[in-house]
Amino acid sequence: MIKRIALAAALIAAPLAAQSDGSPADEVSEERLRADMDTIVGFGTRHTLSSQDDPERGVGAAVNWALDEFRRIGATCGGCLDVQPVGKVVEADGRRIPAPTLIRNAVAIQRGTERPDEVIIVQAHYDSRVTDPLNATDDAPGANDDGSGSVMVLEAARLLSQNDYPSTIIYALLTGEEQGLYGANILADWVAEQGFTVKAVLNNDMIGNSCGSDGFCDAKHVRVFSEGLRADSTKRLRALQRRYGGENDSPGRNLSRWLANLAADNPEGMQVRQIWRTDRMGRGGDQIPFLDRGYPAVRVTVAVEDYEHQHQDLRTEDEVKYGDTVDELDWDYLTRATKLNVRALHHLAMAPMPPKVTADAAVRVDTQIAWQGVRGADQYKLRIRRTDEPHWRPHAEPGPEAEGANLMMMTPHGGSGKELALTIPLRGDDWLFGVQACNGDYCSPVSTAVPGGAFEPVERPEGDSD
Repeated sequence: MIKRIALAAALIAAPLAAQSDGSPADEVSEERLRADMDTIVGFGTRHTLSSQDDPERGVGAAVNWALDEFRRIGATCGGCLDVQPVGKVVEADGRRIPAPTLIRNAVAIQRGTERPDEVIIVQAHYDSRVTDPLNATDDAPGANDDGSGSVMVLEAARLLSQNDYPSTIIYALLTGEEQGLYGANILADWVAEQGFTVKAVLNNDMIGNSCGSDGFCDAKHVRVFSEGLRADSTKRLRALQRRYGGENDSPGRNLSRWLANLAADNPEGMQVRQIWRTDRMGRGGDQIPFLDRGYPAVRVTVAVEDYEHQHQDLRTEDEVKYGDTVDELDWDYLTRATKLNVRALHHLAMAPMPPKVTADAAVRVDTQIAWQGVRGADQYKLRIRRTDEPHWRPHAEPGPEAEGANLMMMTPHGGSGKELALTIPLRGDDWLFGVQACNGDYCSPVSTAVPGGAFEPVERPEGDSD
């Protein structure tokens, strides 16, 4: 039975009050980030093919230290972190894995107090490389790529583990990225095996420098890459999107919009430049295996890249220094990027899951929006934008033809599983509609009422192998 909500009664004319953040982002410590970086770089190389047994040098020493560090963090919160290596031996691939190789990820799980099956993943890869992707012996400090993301994940775990959250946060340090995203594929499979519902994956890969190879600097932004068409699309979904739209409204794209809005709420902090591509041109990252499995994921990375200090042998040529070394990091930039991640994780872990939304607007002058109530939500927010607008409209800016249609909507009971619907005086041909689920000041990313807009893997009909 659908619970129908009268528009005039359900929409509240006043916008939401300003959010009281409540996150521990201001407690991020540059000193701790530096100390962790010194330790990580001190392993000499963290190449996936380097030693698993040497206690001081190589990938084995690095992952053992990461696991121990998660355990130390867990001890400060009464054992709130379930720490485990998630990995397996992968076979030779004839390319960057020349022989069977153990891939081990360091994973710490902070289980939610109300919805432990609902997870947010923050991750980075701790493996490193030099010019030759098979060179596992030379020093490969990997300070920015991706020591910067790795120290951020550890700092986030330190701060967020001191709080309880309704949803589960998974902190993950991955290996095998430089050899072909092996660690991320293993973790994505493991997440599916656990039966988790994935709300968001924040893949942080290179968040520690602010100047590019050409000397151009941007210390104010991180780039957030998001997919348009879904990686787990099917023939049926593509046919539906041709009829109803949705090419620019994947869950990952709406997660990117949400991050940009969150950053904009703090003008003095790190801002988000959205890049509407899955990753950089011709490149890849550990968000991709999660997208392939239908999970909402984005890549967070520097605003400009410095190619002289990425995937380079340590050397000096023609008075140019090459190599991914600590002295090339911008510590203020890394600190602010870490704060943005901590704020985002705090908000995502407090907010409910985005609801699954549908719109009925065929051959009519209005639109019926329907969704199913989600756990933890005490209110829902309707969002709109024209089909050619990139961003959801802010509160109270829908224009006279849609008076009130963009304001917060309260549900009388807000219970999980209830079918909710409202009709608004807008022609669906010309608009896109979405709904956020909120609990107090904490609201989920928008879920768009289009085919493929739900924050869940796409159903694959039997016989659809595409």
